[in-house]
Amino acid sequence: MRGFSLRYAPVLFLVIHAAARIWFPNPQVFLDLILFNGIAIALVIGLVRNRIFTDFVGMVSLSLAIALWTLGSIISTYSEFFPHHSINSNYANACYTAMYPLAFIGLHRATQAGKQIRSVEILDGAILGIGLSAVGSAFFIAPILPHFHGNALETFFAILFPFADLVLVALVLALSLLSPYSLRTLLLCVGVVIFAIADFVFLTMRIQGTYTLGGLSDDLWLLGLVIIVESLHHRGPKRAKADFLHPLYVVLTVMMSATLLAVTSLRPNYLPHFVVIPAIATLLLAFVRMTIALKEASTIGEERLLARTDDLTGLPNRRKFLADLAALKEESTSGSALLLMDLDGFKPINDHYGHEIGDKLLREVSKRFSRAIPQGSILARLGGDEFGAIIRGEQESTFEVALALRATLSYPFIIVDREISIDVSIGHVMNDGGANLLRRADLAMYQAKRNGSGVWAEQP
Repeated sequence: MRGFSLRYAPVLFLVIHAAARIWFPNPQVFLDLILFNGIAIALVIGLVRNRIFTDFVGMVSLSLAIALWTLGSIISTYSEFFPHHSINSNYANACYTAMYPLAFIGLHRATQAGKQIRSVEILDGAILGIGLSAVGSAFFIAPILPHFHGNALETFFAILFPFADLVLVALVLALSLLSPYSLRTLLLCVGVVIFAIADFVFLTMRIQGTYTLGGLSDDLWLLGLVIIVESLHHRGPKRAKADFLHPLYVVLTVMMSATLLAVTSLRPNYLPHFVVIPAIATLLLAFVRMTIALKEASTIGEERLLARTDDLTGLPNRRKFLADLAALKEESTSGSALLLMDLDGFKPINDHYGHEIGDKLLREVSKRFSRAIPQGSILARLGGDEFGAIIRGEQESTFEVALALRATLSYPFIIVDREISIDVSIGHVMNDGGANLLRRADLAMYQAKRNGSGVWAEQP
């Protein structure tokens, strides 16, 4: 029951607070200082005691963010009712300013808790967030600012809070796009947007001179905070790893930022610096992201190549050869042959001279084989001292290639001042589309070993 009251009491009192303004349209100490800020304090207490949102860092960050906003609201409201106490309004602005970094951290944890996020995903989110902030500033803040007449510090805060709101909205939208759909992320987005709207309504009314303490517009701030805290009573996405932002979102953001800079180049000083700077930052981050993407693409290509290449000889490995052999079976049943080759006497040489000499011998053998096979053929090292080849052509020409391959080993190798001789046994099988092509080539190779012919061709 206590958890229920902590969750829904702020909602009930917000409704009472909004309804009471109908009977008490003028500012009231109880309504606007005690009850208004009491609702925000209740939200902080409810958030601390929330058993669904268990991320400690996120809970502490959001609780402190709302607490700082509440403290700023208390200072601001108190100074309105008791101006003779001369509380500096800059204290309230300092509280509001300190709220945003904590809100960034807390909302990030709320949308991505339990997920492993790669640096490129954070970079994508930053591009989208800063880019949308630049665009939002151009459309919403820049048109209002010329009508704001105040001192330098007031002008600074007039820019800071709406801009921070836009960054906050863009951040939540970007993080939500990184997550599968959930009620938590939806409510977070709605709550943050309503809170930002409240700041823009306040700024607009201040410029127009129509703002008075105790208006219904003030309840928009509380409504946004209530929805944010309510979202944390719902479980977040269950997926363990965040998805990448769709590239289209990032591309559109970069294009919009580039458009803002193009407008600035055509009409200098048309847009204020707080629009131009994030637009430039967006393009710089996009350049970094592109560099990372190119590096990743190159790395992936290298990894794929290494996964299909023999480390010792540089020839295709067994995996690549079997893939090529599978493709060969789908082709015409004539016009190609499979050769399976096994070096004769390699093990004694490897045992006598050592693995280093053995490895050098395998490299030299692969070079001779590579020079002997015709263009368009495939040569691979299948493992140990076993090689395979796919040769294009009819039986007579492919058999001649097999003989040529054996002939390349007819003269000795000179390795580290040692003269080493070695032979090879080759099994020759024509491609007939059969499923056991490799096994038949293996049998033909062992037949060549047994009869000492060196090359054995399976009879059709």
